[in-house]
Amino acid sequence: MLKTRGGRSFNERTIHAVWTLMLVFASAVPAQDVSDDSELLPPPSVAEKWDLFEAETASTFTLGAGAFNATVSQVTHSTPLYGRDLWPAYGQRLGASVADIATQNFFSDFLLASALHEDTRYRRLGSSHRLWSRVGYAVTRSFVARTDSGGAEFNWANVGGTGMSAALSNAYYPAGSRSVRTSATNWGVSLVGSGLVNLMPEFWPDVSHWMKRIVLGHDETRRRRNSL
Repeated sequence: MLKTRGGRSFNERTIHAVWTLMLVFASAVPAQDVSDDSELLPPPSVAEKWDLFEAETASTFTLGAGAFNATVSQVTHSTPLYGRDLWPAYGQRLGASVADIATQNFFSDFLLASALHEDTRYRRLGSSHRLWSRVGYAVTRSFVARTDSGGAEFNWANVGGTGMSAALSNAYYPAGSRSVRTSATNWGVSLVGSGLVNLMPEFWPDVSHWMKRIVLGHDETRRRRNSL
């Protein structure tokens, strides 16, 4: 087996590198509640909804997601149409993408959630449920919300908040990207994205536990081998 400096095999080094990368990525995910769906939590106050907005927007996920969106837009020359030059076009795309995320968080997690008494914190189903049930549950939370009183209703905060964010983007997008069609497309993409993002808090605890077992198992095997 191929060895690297420090005596670790290439596979062991790879596993540790992947684990570290996953930890970094997980830390970039918006701060969301990941308690089981069956656990009853007190309804969030208006101040707590503001704190959630701040935590999500100030997380490294916002910058990472903004950079990813800007890169895709730059490479594919898609909305917002700031041009093909790397600079200043990419910087403008990055700024617009971060603004999109921040305004969506503000409208959905604070303004509308407070006005409509909706709780936008994510509650995971957990490993006691089947895989596809959990996937479906996570994705559909984009359209189904928990109320402050504990009931379930249409997710007006998310649907309305993403729509308001898409409309507001016309204030800073370039002239060629200001249209009803563009706003409607951005709205739809944001709704789909908000559902897919829920997969991370739903499954990350399981992945984390699995990766810890693999890493700890390899460390123990290495220690035993070195003690011989």
